[in-house]
Amino acid sequence: MPGILNDILNLFFPNLCLGCSHPLMQNEKHICARCFIDLPETGFFKDLDNPVLRLFSGRVHIINAAAAFYFQKGTHLQHIIHQVKYRGKKDAGFELGKLIGQGMMDSPFASVDLVVPVPLHPSKERKRGFNQSALIAAGIATTLNKTLNERALERTKATSTQTKKGRYERWLNVDSVFRLANPGELSNQHILLVDDIITTGATLEACAQALLEEKGVQVSIAALAYARL
Repeated sequence: MPGILNDILNLFFPNLCLGCSHPLMQNEKHICARCFIDLPETGFFKDLDNPVLRLFSGRVHIINAAAAFYFQKGTHLQHIIHQVKYRGKKDAGFELGKLIGQGMMDSPFASVDLVVPVPLHPSKERKRGFNQSALIAAGIATTLNKTLNERALERTKATSTQTKKGRYERWLNVDSVFRLANPGELSNQHILLVDDIITTGATLEACAQALLEEKGVQVSIAALAYARL
């Protein structure tokens, strides 16, 4: 009976795929099987010498860095991310984090102690109602059975969007805008720093520099997607 009721509800209030907007089948959740199969995986969590890690070479000391998928404009993945960030599909953000965590199993990323998302400025988080990077980080932490600390870092200034900025402008935009919320509480931990999309890595670099001020801290980086310039 519950299955029949679900089918009737979906007829009038269809549960649509966040990628292609087609109705989901009964056993599908947020993303249809076709879009799921078409997600452009990078394989970076098992390939430690990858372009994401090389982004930070000579800039800040990162142990490991990777993204789960390649990001390109106009793709189903872009639509999925847009639905999470701007349409409030919070459950999907958490499920994507769980998917990333599954890709980290049996990799060096599974040895981290703590999962920390890139913070939004409080004004932007209040306006949006959530932090998409924190949703992803929560999914990763759940899958890896690690502690999540959403408030380890603070964003001290509401910066403008990075989307249309070049590499140097992005770095200037986020330079010195992050700080430790409670200096001393993260000592000697290996932290997994999480964001949604990596482009130049400027935001993650600034966050990592703040974390590395803590004694004995090591930083690795994970993201949902990598946008190649």
